Amino acid sequence: MIKGNALVGQSGGPTSVINSSLAGVIETALVSSFIGDIYGMHFGIEGFMQEWLYDLGRQPRNIIEGLRHTPSSALGSSRYKVQEKDLPLILDVLKKYNIRYFFLIGGNDTMDTIHRVESYCRNKKYELIGIGIPKTVDNDLFGTDHTPGFASAARSNILNVMQAGILARDMQKVDTFVIYQTIGRDAGWLAAATAMARKNEEDAPHLIYAPEFYFDREKFLKEADSCIKKYGWVSIVCGEGLKYSDGTPVSSATVKDKFNNTEFGAMGGSSVALSLHRMITGEFGYRGEFQITESLIMSDFVRSSEVDLIEAYRCGVEAVKLAEKGESGFMVSIKRTSNNPYTIEFGKVPLKEVAVSAKPMPSDYFNKEGNHVSQKFIDYIKPLAGELPEFVQLEKIFAKKNKKNNHD
Repeated sequence: MIKGNALVGQSGGPTSVINSSLAGVIETALVSSFIGDIYGMHFGIEGFMQEWLYDLGRQPRNIIEGLRHTPSSALGSSRYKVQEKDLPLILDVLKKYNIRYFFLIGGNDTMDTIHRVESYCRNKKYELIGIGIPKTVDNDLFGTDHTPGFASAARSNILNVMQAGILARDMQKVDTFVIYQTIGRDAGWLAAATAMARKNEEDAPHLIYAPEFYFDREKFLKEADSCIKKYGWVSIVCGEGLKYSDGTPVSSATVKDKFNNTEFGAMGGSSVALSLHRMITGEFGYRGEFQITESLIMSDFVRSSEVDLIEAYRCGVEAVKLAEKGESGFMVSIKRTSNNPYTIEFGKVPLKEVAVSAKPMPSDYFNKEGNHVSQKFIDYIKPLAGELPEFVQLEKIFAKKNKKNNHD
């Protein structure tokens, strides 16, 4: 094993537990026999090329410990797409700081970045061990049962839909429908998670629409109308990435990011929730609400999942342990070994299998209509979401009408 310094960075969207992974890396690296100084990229690979580096080994102990309970990306994040022309500069900076251990915490685009840097260094005969640490609220990384960040964002969504559903139920004489839009560009994991809010048939959400299925306007209106007739109102959850069969986004979004991903939260088109709102109002004339949280659920630490916090930290620890064994070109993975009791074990998956591609939800996680989830998915999400609050509803015990004639 070579001795040298370590570099860690955070990339892409933040989560409420990504800093817990960072703490796992730092604390494990501090006691490593092979790692000297520990540097942190300020604003990801973009900042690294400008040598914006934190000296993490000199951080006060309470700050490092506090990372485990702090949301967002403490190092500062970036969505910069590495170009071929950037790689020589990246190698020069790695050499300048004698960095031999390279850790990046992020999603599939991040895994593409570390894969390319690690491969380039190998081809140039520079010894660099590169390990990816999974992070994405979308939960769409290949090779892992779930990703740190997902469970907490899912829990936030569940509580949002649960409470908004109670509000909508009680306000149905004012607003007949409510539409909740969640992030999830290519996969419906976060939209599907809201099914945990539904403890009784009449509870929200009644309908869930995920990017795994093409959107059918007529089918949607029929299903929404059916719920309204049955319950007096309807709660609808939709993923931001819904598309028609021809590939056109339901949101009519047109803006692309540097990785050619559609920016559903950017200017350039109406949101999915607003589009669905207009469909229902235009067809039936009902008044209703639409709710869009965007990045709020990504940094909602107050409602984070305890399981998520623990696993995020352990992923950081496992990344350093892999590196100490000389493993390179892998991402830390989580393998579920049991639902009840919930148990996992850690493993590894080649970066090339994770980079860029997104993992959709399995078809058997949905019902046959494609507008809600199956029991199999409930079994999957339940241990991740944690205990949920119990709310009450008045029983339908009404006062008896007074039939006495006032003139008698």
